[in-house]
Amino acid sequence: MPDWIVAVILGIVEGITEFLPVSSTGHLLIAEHWLPLQTELFNVVIQCGAVIAVIPLFHKRFHQFIFNWREKATQDYMLKIFVAFCITGAIGFVLKKKGLQLEPELRPIAIALLVGGIAFLLVEYLIRGKKLSDEITWTIVVAVGLGQIIAAVFPGASRSGSTITLSLLLGLNRPLATEFSFLVSIPTMLAAGGLEIFQAFHHPKPDAPVENWHMTILATIVAAIVSFIAVKWLLRYVQTHTFNVFGWYRIALAIGIFVLLLHH
Repeated sequence: MPDWIVAVILGIVEGITEFLPVSSTGHLLIAEHWLPLQTELFNVVIQCGAVIAVIPLFHKRFHQFIFNWREKATQDYMLKIFVAFCITGAIGFVLKKKGLQLEPELRPIAIALLVGGIAFLLVEYLIRGKKLSDEITWTIVVAVGLGQIIAAVFPGASRSGSTITLSLLLGLNRPLATEFSFLVSIPTMLAAGGLEIFQAFHHPKPDAPVENWHMTILATIVAAIVSFIAVKWLLRYVQTHTFNVFGWYRIALAIGIFVLLLHH
């Protein structure tokens, strides 16, 4: 298969799954079981492209942060994003120092997808018919910070899946749970990605493969375009729908992976 087709496929996979609560890391690891294995730097760069592309979709919030930052409500919201980011960053840094490394194994990915899918269905059942809040409490802030760590430790758990599920469980409404999850994940992923890119250039591993930048840039552009479309759709979808469809999708994908593993 030509390299450019592989780059386009991985860019599409990353773009669709980065913010949708189905696990981009899990999907990329699954894809790379059938496609040529890519470098860690490749995955980080296309992830950053997907993240940057969705920032314009939150232009109202960013306008608020830049021009209305003196308002108490704006300062409160910014502080909550910052605290959730710091919780993730501090614990993530410790885990990185302890040598946390994601293993590209399908079985744990399938388990995480299955558990996350069941969690979505269970939480949606528990909150059905209840009036959900439009207030992001400090309990939710801590939960979102910890939810991102869950996704970092268990590939397949999904950063947005974990954080949105916990926010819904704590009573936050779907649109706000989705928005807050995304706004916290943007600086988190850009900081993690920036650090990885910096280390790759300034402290390269002796056995690190040479990066094919033409293919990396192509995949990044594809991921950015697809991510923008996917998130724009999701932000509209959650206004009037539950997350049940993502729960069922995760369960179906997990079962599919288990079936494949049985035949190998």
